[in-house]
Amino acid sequence: MKLAALDVGTNTVLMLVAECTNGCEVRPLKDLSRITRLGRGVEQSGYLDPDSANFTLATIKDFVSQARELGAQKFLTAATSALRQARDGAEFIAKVRAETGVTLEIISGETEAYLSYLASVRGFKLDPEYHLLIIDIGGGSTELIFARPGRPLALTSLELGSVRLTERIVKHDPPTAAENLELERTVDETLASLGWDFHPDLAIGIAGTVTTLASLALELDRYDHAAVHGLKLSRERVVELLGRLRTLNLEQRKALPGMVEGRADVIIAGVTILERILSHFGTEHLLVSDQGVRWGLIWHELDRLSPA
Repeated sequence: MKLAALDVGTNTVLMLVAECTNGCEVRPLKDLSRITRLGRGVEQSGYLDPDSANFTLATIKDFVSQARELGAQKFLTAATSALRQARDGAEFIAKVRAETGVTLEIISGETEAYLSYLASVRGFKLDPEYHLLIIDIGGGSTELIFARPGRPLALTSLELGSVRLTERIVKHDPPTAAENLELERTVDETLASLGWDFHPDLAIGIAGTVTTLASLALELDRYDHAAVHGLKLSRERVVELLGRLRTLNLEQRKALPGMVEGRADVIIAGVTILERILSHFGTEHLLVSDQGVRWGLIWHELDRLSPA
């Protein structure tokens, strides 16, 4: 069976086309990603930016076409923060359905967090005894998942995202010292309001901020899924990279070896979110995952088809 999993986020559209056999084996056929910035300006206006919406629609049409050429039999979808928030989100979904035949499902932050959990646990085949923290930093929101043996998952979706905080706080390039402090304060206050008091054995980071940071740490000439997935970063290294990013203007950040196209303008806010989370929970290392919500959609569908 061939499945296509489409993740339409605030910053990026991703699609995984995979062949699934025996209910438990997933063989990727194509893994597509394009930054379309669907959530540009949504927090301020409440509506989708027309240019970003058109680019996102064109990207979805392209990805769906490629998936069908590969023989995808079913499309699994997840639309996240931008379409949850935008007043014209339903209109955009109707356009996608009319032009591709695919229906986007707007998922809750909690569902997004659970899909990230599935992707992490299955992708790394983790020990179920771990006290596990999963950090999924998106453009419009950040999902946190805490898993403990024999306890229900603790899931939360926070209105902290690389695009959201950049648009709200950062007015200079590079950000001023006051803006960097405001980024930190905003994240710290949000985390404190959670009331979560635990120390994970392992933290896993998912999505573009974290994978771009891994690419920067490795100074990759070209993004490499295999090199990034499973990389271990220390919090000390995260702090070091953040400090360097804060000293560079946009063009200098774009020129860094490993910088992923379309990430340079929001990377400082994204890495600030990551660093403050690691600090808050006293986590000294981060395991990087290149398998996010799109992988969770695949695993969830296989679980549905083969509950055993």
